[in-house]
Amino acid sequence: MPLPDKPEVIFLGGLFALAVLTAAYVARDIVLPMALAITLKLLLQPGMAMMERAKVPAPLAALLIIFTLLGAIIGLGAAISGPAGAWAAKLPEGIPRLQERLSFLRGPIDTLLRFFQQVENIGSAGPPRDEGGPLAGSALLPTLFTGVRNFADGLFTTVLFLYFLLLSGDSFLRRLVEILPRFGAKRQAIDISQQIENDISAYLVTITIMNLSVGLATALVMQLTGVGDPILWGTVAFLLNYAPIIGPALGVFVFLLAGFLTIDGNWSALAPAGLYLAIHVIEGETLTPMLLARRFTLNPVLVIVSFVFWFWMWGVPGAILSIPMLAIMKIVCDRVRPFAALGHFLAG
Repeated sequence: MPLPDKPEVIFLGGLFALAVLTAAYVARDIVLPMALAITLKLLLQPGMAMMERAKVPAPLAALLIIFTLLGAIIGLGAAISGPAGAWAAKLPEGIPRLQERLSFLRGPIDTLLRFFQQVENIGSAGPPRDEGGPLAGSALLPTLFTGVRNFADGLFTTVLFLYFLLLSGDSFLRRLVEILPRFGAKRQAIDISQQIENDISAYLVTITIMNLSVGLATALVMQLTGVGDPILWGTVAFLLNYAPIIGPALGVFVFLLAGFLTIDGNWSALAPAGLYLAIHVIEGETLTPMLLARRFTLNPVLVIVSFVFWFWMWGVPGAILSIPMLAIMKIVCDRVRPFAALGHFLAG
C-alpha cells in the first residue's frame, strides 16, 4: 500500500483534518443540518427513485417525500403525546414508591455521590458553592424558549437542504465529472459516488427496519408484562436504537424505572428491562451484523472512538451520524490510492 514518504505531507494532512474538524465544530449550526440532510437523502433515495420511475416530476416527488416524512413524525408525536403526558403526570406521585423500592441502592449511590463531590472539590478554594444552575428560577423560561427556537431553526434548515438535495443532488456529481481531466478520474468519481449511495442507503434502510422491529417487539413486551402504553414504549425503543451504545443503555434504565413504577414485586419489575435488553442483544449482536457484514467491516474500536468523538462534537445527532460518516470515509479511502492504507486501517 502506498505510504507518504515525506513528513511534511503527513503534517499538512493532519493540519488540514484539524482545520476541517474545527470548522465543523464552530459552524455546527450549518454543518450539522447539512450532514443530517445528506443522510436523510441517502435514506429516502429509494423512494425518490421509485417516484422517478413512476414519471412523477422531481419537484413534486421531493415535496411528497418530505411531507410524508413530516406527516409521519407529526402523527407519531400526536399518538404518543397522550401516554407521555399521563406518565409525566403520575411520575411525581410514583417517586416516593420508586425510592422505597430502590432503597437497597441508597447506600452505594450516596457513597458514589460523595466520592464525586470530593473529586470535584479537589483544588477548589473555599467551601463548595451552591449555584442554582442554568435552569434555576427565572432562567427556566428563556432557556426553554432558546431550545425550542434552536430546534425549529435546525429543523427548517435541514428540511430546506433536504429538498434541494432530493431535487438536484446529482448535479454536483455531474459537474465534478465534467471538470475532471482524465477518464480514469471520472470513472473513479462515479464509482465512489455510487458505492457511497448504495452502501449507506442500504445501511440506513436496514437499520431503520431493524429499529422498527425492535420497537414492535418492545411494544409487545411492554403490553404483556403489564407496563401498558405499547405505542409510547415502542416509539422510545425505536428512536433510542439509532444511537449506538448510549441509546440502548438509556433504554434499559428507562424500562427499569417504568417496571418499578407499575409492577409489584422486584423480580417481576425487572422483566421489562431484561426483555428489552434481550431484544437488543439479539438485534444488535446477531441480526444486524449478519445483514450488514457484506457491506461494512469497520474496526469496532474505531466505531466506539467515532461515536464518542462525534457525540462530543454534535451531541446525539453526531452520535447517530458517526457510523455513516465513518463508513463513507472508508469507502472513499478504499478507492483513492493515496488513502488506501487508511482505508485498510479502518477495516474490521
